[in-house]
Amino acid sequence: MRQLTVILAFLVVAPVIADDATDKAMKEDRAKIAGTWRGVMIEVNGGRLSDEDARQVMVVNGTDGTWVLHHKGKVISRGTSTFNPTKNPKTVDFTPTEGEGKGNSYLGIYELGESTRKMCFAPAGKKRPEAFTTTSGSEHILVRFEREKKK
Repeated sequence: MRQLTVILAFLVVAPVIADDATDKAMKEDRAKIAGTWRGVMIEVNGGRLSDEDARQVMVVNGTDGTWVLHHKGKVISRGTSTFNPTKNPKTVDFTPTEGEGKGNSYLGIYELGESTRKMCFAPAGKKRPEAFTTTSGSEHILVRFEREKKK
């Protein structure tokens, strides 16, 4: 009976510990992502946009999971995101609450460096990418960003 109690206690406590670890890791990555990021490379469905077009994209991330997407200096969308840095690769789900894509949910993966990050995501309603690649017919979007230096 004691062994059953220990097993049941583990089954109840383990998900709480995992949730706490996920929450902590998510907060840490949100803090790292917070700031302004400039696009440096964008691939869509296997084709690469020009570097000039990529640099027209900027995103400002808050520590609370909010973001604002700019294109050519104008706000085109804003919304919220959730991260799971305990997955491999790390996952991100984001939902525009205003502007382009409002109300849709997008599933993606991300990699985060000190001053660089990349995301690969699928159109709304499509399966999350498993790798940082785009191929013709995949409809995936791969974006590399560099952190904007504070002025």
